Amino acid sequence: MFDYKVFALRTISGLGARYLPFADVATKEVPLSRLLRLSLFQVTVGMALVLMIGTLNRVMIVELRVPATLVAGMLALPLVFAPFRALIGFRSDRHRSALGLRRLPYIFKGTMLQFGGFAIMPFALLVLSGYGEAVDAPRWIGLSSAALAFLLVGAGVHIVQTVGLALATDLVSEEDQPKVVGLMYVMLLVGMIVSAFIYGALLENYTPGRLIQAIQGSAVVTIAVNFFAMWKQEARDRSRAMAAQGPQPGFAEAWARLTGRPGVFRVLVVIALGTAGFGMADVLVEPFGGQVLGMSVAETTRLTVFLACGSLIGFTLASRWMGRGSRPADITIIGAGIGVPAFGLIVWSSVMVSVPLLFAGILLAGFGAGLFGHATLTATIRSAPRDHVGLSLGAWGSVQATAAGLAIATGGVVRDTIVANGAVVATAASSYTTVFLLEAGLLTLAILLAVPLRGLALRKASGPVSAPAALPAGDGDVQGAAAPFADIRTG
Repeated sequence: MFDYKVFALRTISGLGARYLPFADVATKEVPLSRLLRLSLFQVTVGMALVLMIGTLNRVMIVELRVPATLVAGMLALPLVFAPFRALIGFRSDRHRSALGLRRLPYIFKGTMLQFGGFAIMPFALLVLSGYGEAVDAPRWIGLSSAALAFLLVGAGVHIVQTVGLALATDLVSEEDQPKVVGLMYVMLLVGMIVSAFIYGALLENYTPGRLIQAIQGSAVVTIAVNFFAMWKQEARDRSRAMAAQGPQPGFAEAWARLTGRPGVFRVLVVIALGTAGFGMADVLVEPFGGQVLGMSVAETTRLTVFLACGSLIGFTLASRWMGRGSRPADITIIGAGIGVPAFGLIVWSSVMVSVPLLFAGILLAGFGAGLFGHATLTATIRSAPRDHVGLSLGAWGSVQATAAGLAIATGGVVRDTIVANGAVVATAASSYTTVFLLEAGLLTLAILLAVPLRGLALRKASGPVSAPAALPAGDGDVQGAAAPFADIRTG
């Protein structure tokens, strides 16, 4: 008798392995279903990014009339934490606990920081909007509370993303590590797309109360989804905790070992310039659509969908091209080169007062950012020593987040400076387009610095591995169906 359920499951699995980007990384030991569940932590990260960069910044600048400089500064506050991503990755490489866990303690700490930021944010918005009983509250309380909320959410995102990606690479072989990290970033983009649609629908009829409800729901979803994503993903292995520890290199030595490899420092500089080029206007795109083109909150929130869709296409094509032998440096140059005309389209949309042109420019910018991001990520991973994958991912994230934070803050300052030096009506468009043109200039500089990398092949270090020695299997292990992490053994 024909079993329709078995046929349907096999068909879906086959389609996933054939069409889902990076699905070929799945193995019998680490099936695609498990990788997809693990990648849910990226969905909550994407949700937080959409809420902070895509929705809250527009509401605070346009509806709540908070100066763009202050909002950009709040969004850049996680910059204080961003440089520590490399240290967090390094510490998770070396972490020892009673149960032998390395990654999960950091991920749960980051999740709680995200939850704390989302818990504070509604009260800040109540004060800033003068909603209900908050009408008489001093405005500085709302501003300082919003800044603290952005800092906590940003710090949590940095920790969860860095250590979560390191955990994903622990589960697969070295040659598959760039693929699994690519899959994680595809899920980040999927999370951004889905979240943008949901927030857009929830805020179709905007009120401060509806926005607060959306933020509170995001806090609960973050806790639930991250816990589900991490369930049974890392082994409870006491042998790791009890293993004899020899001399271990410190962070400074490990960092010098990573950045001392040929071309790595130049790659990090290119990452900084390209990230700043693609991200400087993140805080301004939605206010630009609302103030210059007259778009609603829901419409500007959907700009994030186009940005994420473009990035998803870029990540997919970058993976395919590099899988066929293309050099990461070439893909980096192509991605940055696409970004230059993309920002030209965005500038032209203000001249033509055309919403479709803005959407086209955002889609093209996302496509270039996807190519650029995956190519530089692959180059960084390939250059990492085998025992410092967490450090390498942290370095990539540190440079990217620091550059993005500085660029966002700079974009807000440039916009407000131009507005302050002229009539608001006359400079509404020019204050934004100046930032877009500056982004195109940064991308051009990134291209010039990336060209010499085309002749330099970055390879993974093959020196001695200084990971802790492992005891024979079974010594000190906690196994069994009741143990939530016992179904995997990591080295």
